[in-house]
Order: sequence, then structure tokens, then C-alpha cells
Amino acid sequence: MLGLVLLYASMALISNGIARVCNIDSRSQSVMNIFVGGLSLICNIVVIIHGEYLNNHADFYASATGLLFGFTYLYIGINGIFNLDQRLYGWYCLFVTINSVPIGLSSLMNGEITTHYNWAFAVMWWLWGGIWFTAWIENVLKKPLGKSVGYISIFEGIVTAWIPGVLLLTGLWH
Repeated sequence: MLGLVLLYASMALISNGIARVCNIDSRSQSVMNIFVGGLSLICNIVVIIHGEYLNNHADFYASATGLLFGFTYLYIGINGIFNLDQRLYGWYCLFVTINSVPIGLSSLMNGEITTHYNWAFAVMWWLWGGIWFTAWIENVLKKPLGKSVGYISIFEGIVTAWIPGVLLLTGLWH
């Protein structure tokens, strides 16, 4: 499931970045975010049910971290359509940023809590935490960061989502 969600999350990150760099309106960008957020929500609910059925706590961890993404994309999509106040989204992003630190650390540990024990996932989580942090800076602190966030989003979409997603789906990365 992770490869599937990463593949589509890459497109959301890349299209969000392109929308930012090219000044594309938020309503247009919302479509992909709702598709990806909905896919993530469905996939993670399936994993929760699977974990409950098998009493597998690793499934709950995977779902909890996956839903951080799903809710992010749904939040961006809904906010874009209805032009809502972005401050609460910014606070949500700070929550996710804070969570990215221990999640990244857990990726380095060999333990029962996660199935990904390598440095690559740790770095990916910390990079994602960085982009979530930019949303807090812009939406809560009201400090515009300009097009740099768009370029970061495109970079992270390719490096932290698309490439790992394809590698996972093709069985080249376990």
C-alpha cells in the first residue's frame, strides 16, 4: 500500500509545487489533493481494519502516519475549494511537523513499531516535516516564503515520494 500512496502523493506534491510556482488558483489545485487524500483515507482505513482483524499493531502505526498525509491533502483540497481561513491548517501542519521527528527516529530503530528500519525513511520524514513546517510559518506566522516552497514541493514530490513509490511498487525497494 505504501508504494501506491507514495506514487499518488508524489503527483499531489508536484502539482501543488507547480501551482505555487506558476500562480495557479487553489480551486484548480484542489482536485488532485482531494483525489490523493481520498485514496490515502481509503487505503489507510483498509490497513486499520486489517490490523484490527490480525491484531497487528504495526498496521495501526502505518495507518496513523499515512493518515497524516491523507488529511493534509484533504485539508488543502477543501480549503482551496471553499477559500477557508488557513490558520488552522497551519496549526495542523505544526502538529504533523512535530510528529515527523519521532517518526523519523523510529525509522532508524529496529523495533516492533515500524517495518521501515532505514535511514532513507528517516530522511524522508524529516524532509516532509520541513515542508509541513513551511505551512505553519506562512499560515500562522504570516511570513510569506514565496515560490521557494513550490520548488521544495516539486523536489520532495520527486525524491521522497515518486522515486520511492515506484521502487516499492516494482519490488526494487523493500
